[in-house]
Amino acid sequence: MQPAKFTGFTPAAIQFFRDLEANNYKPWFDANKAVYEQEIVQPFKALVTALTPAMYAIDSRFELRPHRVLSRIYRDIRFSPDKTPYKTCMWITFQRPVANWQNYPGYFMELSASGYIYGMGLYAAQKQIMEDFRTKVAYEQDHFQAITQDLVGSKGFSIEGEQYKRPLKNDLSEYFQPWIQRKSFWLKKDRPVGNEVFSEKIFQLLEADFTAMKDLYVFLSEM
Repeated sequence: MQPAKFTGFTPAAIQFFRDLEANNYKPWFDANKAVYEQEIVQPFKALVTALTPAMYAIDSRFELRPHRVLSRIYRDIRFSPDKTPYKTCMWITFQRPVANWQNYPGYFMELSASGYIYGMGLYAAQKQIMEDFRTKVAYEQDHFQAITQDLVGSKGFSIEGEQYKRPLKNDLSEYFQPWIQRKSFWLKKDRPVGNEVFSEKIFQLLEADFTAMKDLYVFLSEM
């Protein structure tokens, strides 16, 4: 059976997230599970399939099976003070299927009632990985700036991640400080729900921006 072609999400998907925020309990979800499957799960899986050729070209070792790329909506409430059983957003992640995934760069896209975010980076890297990153940047300053300046310039990505309270001493110029003064980092775009969400334009946007970050992805994956 051929997977459905991605043609965008529907207003019903956004409404589902909005309603879930107000009705985050099992009886409501069970009554609306068919909407969840049709308006959230199936379009997300179709989006993964549509993005697969571009993501394979970036890294042939990515996990590309849609059911593995797509998050689960069920929350683990065992050790959480928040006992609501469902997440009010869904996301996809493209990463290599390794045990220590935190130490490898990955791509992501998340959709909720309020909008969508997407980007790429090291979300929770160990300290040594970030030290290796800073060393690599110091040795390859010109190359690193060349592959990143458009991303945070004309492409409009922001650099995210927890910063050190006390700046790390280094000899790098000001351009590099937002990158290296973090415990982990990722590039992100944060957008409200617009018309592009309801068409294949959101796929085209993701494909173009994910591909634009390929050189940085390679830089990070070669540490």
